[in-house]
Amino acid sequence: MAKDGDRHASRDYTSARVRGFGISVFTEMSRLANEHQAVNLGQGFPDFPGPDFVKDAAKAAIDADLNQYAVSHGSPRLRAAIAGAWRERYGADIDPDREITVTSGATEAIYDAIQAFAGPDDEIVVFEPFYDSYLPSAIMAGATLRVITLEAPEWAFSAEAAAAAFGPRTRVLLLNTPHNPTGKVFRREELEVLAALCQQWDVVAITDEVYERILFDGAEHVPLATLPGMWPRTLTINSTGKTFSMTGWKIGYAVGPADLNAALRSVHQFVTFASATPFQDAMALALEEAPGRGYYEQLGRDYGERRNALRDVLEDFGLRTLPVEGAYFLMADIAGFGFPDDVSFCRWLTTEVGVAAVPPSAFYLDPTRAPLLARFCFAKRPETIRLAADRLRSLRRDDANRS
Repeated sequence: MAKDGDRHASRDYTSARVRGFGISVFTEMSRLANEHQAVNLGQGFPDFPGPDFVKDAAKAAIDADLNQYAVSHGSPRLRAAIAGAWRERYGADIDPDREITVTSGATEAIYDAIQAFAGPDDEIVVFEPFYDSYLPSAIMAGATLRVITLEAPEWAFSAEAAAAAFGPRTRVLLLNTPHNPTGKVFRREELEVLAALCQQWDVVAITDEVYERILFDGAEHVPLATLPGMWPRTLTINSTGKTFSMTGWKIGYAVGPADLNAALRSVHQFVTFASATPFQDAMALALEEAPGRGYYEQLGRDYGERRNALRDVLEDFGLRTLPVEGAYFLMADIAGFGFPDDVSFCRWLTTEVGVAAVPPSAFYLDPTRAPLLARFCFAKRPETIRLAADRLRSLRRDDANRS
């Protein structure tokens, strides 16, 4: 048994591959929010309950003893429900046995897919800013990210910039739409540019579409897989957690051709093997019943009201917001507050004002290239947004002019 004096003499056994990961920006900002009892508008999860009919379905599944391992690639009922949703929304005939895989959240599906399709010396094209799990997943595969930078405030990119990111080492396009953290919804003509590049360079597309049901101002979500020539090379990843406000259940899934799903499953079986059985059954019922209940229409209306409420709060206190077409985040311009970077602003806002936000520089390969913005989540109850407004009344530019 080690003596006390030996406890500080051990070597660092962490592998070089993961040594630089540290903690995520969400973990850090949530820790600060808890420590200072701040209103947490940082991490992207709802602070309101999911629908009762879905919770009741989970309780019924547990009581029915659906508590053992599900089939590794997902319960038959849930896969059939996902196929039905695709048929209803996109007119696509999906084989639930071979073309759908259920995972423990979309983040696991993204990790599995990157391990399945990219390896050492391969390149993954991704739009910057990007969700923070993308880079560690690429590093674990030994691959490198090549970024196409979305330019604020419209989050636009040029066809020339996209073409420059692709090359002979490109194996994967990793696309997120509706986009976190910007709220951009990629338009059909933009997707057509990307589809042509994928086909030109024989690239697999992994699309992260977890916010597909949260859209604003007439924005249309178009899955890349539905464009001509893209189904055979596209794996579409989604999550019931965002749609039904049950992020803690971690029920995600991937839809795509059988060969891409087979590759994904080869990784998935050794990562989580299977996702929680009663939650799969409950989410199957959620997908089956949501259209008849008018659930998706109400979801859109509710999030539209929350977006507008938080936008009004932020702009009333000098935080100009950028356009947002989808997802549940607002980016706000902090350039006028005198901070040298977004991290110092978000730490100050959390510790001194009592409102937590996320610094978007965490979503860039080179954080110094990020514009001076802060990301706020509006998946919150009206009373949470009102409490944030009360805290922000203490915000004064003179007080904020510090580093």
